[in-house]
Amino acid sequence: MMLCLAATIGCRTNEVPEQQVNDAEITARVKTKLAEGVGAATVTNISVNATNGVVTLAGTVHNPDEESKAVSIARAVPKVTKVNDDLQIMKAATP
Repeated sequence: MMLCLAATIGCRTNEVPEQQVNDAEITARVKTKLAEGVGAATVTNISVNATNGVVTLAGTVHNPDEESKAVSIARAVPKVTKVNDDLQIMKAATP
């Protein structure tokens, strides 16, 4: 039983190897485009995950405009079929 569990953790069995390569490529392209579009300081707070062409963005952004821009950027990357927006807007620090 433990061997089966370890094997399933090691790889995504729901994806063929070609799709895993495509998803890795999509993730890299989205991260690169986000760095260019929203800036390195913001992109470090955003997690990007791609599975079967579906990109999930999670983490924090500074404002709704950054959130919208990040989602738009991800949607524009080739081979992205859908974008799940799990981004949260940072609350302003109160003095």
